[in-house]
Amino acid sequence: MGYRFSRQVPIDEYIVDFYCKDLFLAIEVDGITHTYEDQPKRDAIRQKRLEGLGICILRFDDFDVKNKIKWVVNEILRNIETHPQPLLGRE
Repeated sequence: MGYRFSRQVPIDEYIVDFYCKDLFLAIEVDGITHTYEDQPKRDAIRQKRLEGLGICILRFDDFDVKNKIKWVVNEILRNIETHPQPLLGRE
């Protein structure tokens, strides 16, 4: 993709699955546990906090990552192409 993504990156009080600091882009891969009890509510709070820090969050189901990886990669590329890059760190 031309960008470096790191795994399990701490941001604020959270850890994101994958993060590209140049794009302020986090990718979350959600498994079945994200449907249990109050997890969707906690995910929404977490996402709102991270977006408040200027981070774009893309969420994918782990089924799609395992079975439709080309679609996942295309969605990530589409997001990169259609959203402006942050000005921080650019001259």
